Amino acid sequence: MKVIVHGHTMFHNHVMPDEEVELVSSSLSCRPSGYLSSPHVGQEPAYSRDPQQGPVISSPVVPAAASVSPGDEESYASKCPSGGLCSRLPADCINCNYQHNCTYRKPASFTCKPKKGVHCIGESGQQRANFSLPILCQFCWQLDPSEYRCSNSTNCMTVSCPRKRYNATCDVLDHVHCLGKRRFQKRLFCNWTGGYKWSTALALSITLGGFGADRFYLGQWREGLGKLFSFGGLGIWTLIDVLLIGVGYVGPADGSLYI
Repeated sequence: MKVIVHGHTMFHNHVMPDEEVELVSSSLSCRPSGYLSSPHVGQEPAYSRDPQQGPVISSPVVPAAASVSPGDEESYASKCPSGGLCSRLPADCINCNYQHNCTYRKPASFTCKPKKGVHCIGESGQQRANFSLPILCQFCWQLDPSEYRCSNSTNCMTVSCPRKRYNATCDVLDHVHCLGKRRFQKRLFCNWTGGYKWSTALALSITLGGFGADRFYLGQWREGLGKLFSFGGLGIWTLIDVLLIGVGYVGPADGSLYI
């Protein structure tokens, strides 16, 4: 008897009983459906690929909450306008069933309904209990950076080579709709400022650099004392600092960027 298992041909000398054939066929037809781990927080659905259109995102059913406590209702009701268009409601004001397959970065439409206590109207002006929400098929962490806000770290050096990164927690803006979790983590370049102005540092370096005023301004008091008691390194250190501050090589001591 010849049996084909996952593309391999196997020969047996005896005939398999009907029970064993049925068991093998059922085991081949039952395959576990799992999720691939995302490079960001949480587990996101995996991609499959459409040979004609591109990657396809398979999203699981997101069940709506069975009941809403009075406290939760008050928390979202304060920022959910009633009487407006359903498609303009913030994401926290609606429940959507993201259960259909869609092609990445292609328009998709999902069935949504307003949460308890929120009322909205459709394009025709009539109140709607359910409506269709058109969005682009993409996960929240794939949005344009202008559509979410991330935490800023003040513990990393912005002036370094190579540039350093930090783990930022990002939240999607209320009016932006997307698939997956609306709070996620990303690795971002260190990009923060302590309020130091490049123009001020350069002006101090040119005028009072011989007394270390530029280094004191940038928080580098050790170098400032060195310039002060050496009269700017007899002028040589002063000229070098003018060049280094002018090209941005010397920055604030806290590692932040100039403004």
